[in-house]
Amino acid sequence: MSRDIIIDTDPGQDDAVAILLALASPELNVLGITCVAGNVPLARTSHNALQVCELAGRPDMRVFAGCAQPMGRGLVTAEHVHGATGLDGATLPEPQMQIQSEHAVDFIIKSMRQAPIKSITLCPLGPLTNIGTALLKAPDIADRIAQIVLMGGAYFEVGNITPAAEFNIFVDPEAADIVFKSGIDLVVAPLDVTHKALTSKAWITDLRAKNNNVCDAVAGWTDFFERFDSEKYGTHGAPLHDPCVVAYLIAPNLFTGRHINVQIEIQSELTRGMTVADWWRVTDRPANALFLGDIDATGYFNLITERVAQL
Repeated sequence: MSRDIIIDTDPGQDDAVAILLALASPELNVLGITCVAGNVPLARTSHNALQVCELAGRPDMRVFAGCAQPMGRGLVTAEHVHGATGLDGATLPEPQMQIQSEHAVDFIIKSMRQAPIKSITLCPLGPLTNIGTALLKAPDIADRIAQIVLMGGAYFEVGNITPAAEFNIFVDPEAADIVFKSGIDLVVAPLDVTHKALTSKAWITDLRAKNNNVCDAVAGWTDFFERFDSEKYGTHGAPLHDPCVVAYLIAPNLFTGRHINVQIEIQSELTRGMTVADWWRVTDRPANALFLGDIDATGYFNLITERVAQL
């Protein structure tokens, strides 16, 4: 029995790997891909999603464009990490697929209202603008969403875009605040867990040895953004953030975490977008999220290789 999911994304090399992993996994049934502005502006994230679907041999996949701006501020992007296209490192052909005419937020709302209650899981890999907007526009869907498994936030690893904030949450903390206060079952893959799964030269070499154009693209993307993170963190590899969401859905035993309270800072200029995670349970605030803290990195990279090599 496969699990129905909607991937909400701002591709991004690691988003692209997450999409490929999902499309290669029979455990998951991807109902559609909704795009948001984040790593690069919306026109580019939507274009990139089409390219990734075609690379995966899935021109039938429906891709929807969503919100071009965060809910409460101007857009901050990350071309300094992902390159001008967001998918620098591999050259993909111009997509033949077309973006759906329906807005991503409307697609999310309609999907939740038409499907059996708690049958669809949302998988946000970027800023939470589309999800927050959907919940604001249609509060009734909160009780219908099975789960939200997202990549975002940090606690022990602190920030990667400001000293206090992780990029996805920082770009739209108002949307994140709505999501974290929604009462929906949340699973959060923060930097604390993604930074424990670093790429390696051996893994990239293994991908290239598959003589598979999908593996070649993943290797090229990884080579590209690995340089930025290696210089920034002084590591020999780079975290592959977003596939953690998909890997958790396929093989949750690769991860451990704690059910804790997580709140989003939206007032302070200094710590705006911080995920204030009560890891040590020092408050009496009720738990609202499973906050992942550890990962079997070897199992994680083996899963990605095994699946994308099948595409």
